[in-house]
Amino acid sequence: MDKKIIAIVGPTGIGKTSLSIALAKAFDGEVISCDSMQVYRKMDIGTAKVTKQEMENIPHHLIDIQDYDEPYNVMIFQQLCRQAIEDIQSRNKQVILCGGTGLYLKAALYDYTFEEEQVDEEYNQYLHTLSNEQLYEMLKEVDEKALDKIHINNKKRMIRALMMAHMGKTKSEREDSQQHVPLYDVHFIGLDMDRELLHQRIDARVDLMFEQGLVQEVTSLFTNPNTWEYTSFQGIGYKEFKDYFLNHEDLDIIKERIKTHSRQYAKRQYTWFKNQMPVTWYQAGKTQEIIEDIRGLL
Repeated sequence: MDKKIIAIVGPTGIGKTSLSIALAKAFDGEVISCDSMQVYRKMDIGTAKVTKQEMENIPHHLIDIQDYDEPYNVMIFQQLCRQAIEDIQSRNKQVILCGGTGLYLKAALYDYTFEEEQVDEEYNQYLHTLSNEQLYEMLKEVDEKALDKIHINNKKRMIRALMMAHMGKTKSEREDSQQHVPLYDVHFIGLDMDRELLHQRIDARVDLMFEQGLVQEVTSLFTNPNTWEYTSFQGIGYKEFKDYFLNHEDLDIIKERIKTHSRQYAKRQYTWFKNQMPVTWYQAGKTQEIIEDIRGLL
C-alpha cells in the first residue's frame, strides 16, 4: 500500500494509450495493459494494439502473451497482473495500468477472489433442458438478488448461478463476503470527452482498421467455423465477421456493426467506471494538467 499505482480508465478510442506513454516517460514507469483482447498474439488491428513504435521504448506488460486459440479469463489476468505489479515495484518503477476492461481492473486491484467452481454434471445437463423463463423462476427462488445483475436472456449466467447455489453457496453470498476494497494505493484517472466527438473518433478508428487490413487479419485467423467458439473471437471487431464468413452480410454492413457495437461498449464502460471506482475525470488531451496533478500526488 505504500507505493501509489496509477490506473488510466475510460472508453474505447479516447486516448488512454498515448496518456499512459506520456505518464510512463514523466515518472519512470512501466505500463500494464488491462485489456482483455490485447493479450492475444496475431490479433493486432482489431484490438487497436499499441505498436512498438507507439511504445517509445516504454516496457509494456500483458500484451501478446496468449495464443488466440487458447482461452483467457479474468482469473488468469488477476494472477498475471498482480505478478507484474510486484515485479515493477520491486525495481522501483512507477506502475501504470491502462485499459478499458473494467472487470479485469477491479479483479486485479481489489479483494476480488475466485473460488474453484464445482459442477454436478447431471444437474448441469438438466438445467440445459430448461427454458430461460424456467431458469429465471428457479433462480428467483434460490438467489433472487443475483437477478439484479443477470438478464433473463443470459442463459449461461443463470445456469452458472443456479449451479453455485446447488453446490452450497449462492452467487450473492460469495459476492457479499468480499468487501470490494482496493488492495493497493490506487489513483484512478478517467478520460472524458463530448459524446458526439467520441463517436466520431470511434468511427474514424474503425475506418482506419479496415484500411490497415482488418479483413485480412480476421480472415487469416477465423475463417474456419471451429474458431468461432474461441474466447478471442468474441471481441468487438472480430465477432461481427461471422455473418460475412457465412455470406449473409457484406463488408459495409460489418463495418457499421463494429462501429455501433464500439459506441455501445463505450457507453457501458462509462457506466462501469463511474459506478465501480473512485475516478478523477479529465478531459481527453489535458496531458500536461494530468502530469502536474500526479506529480503533486506522488
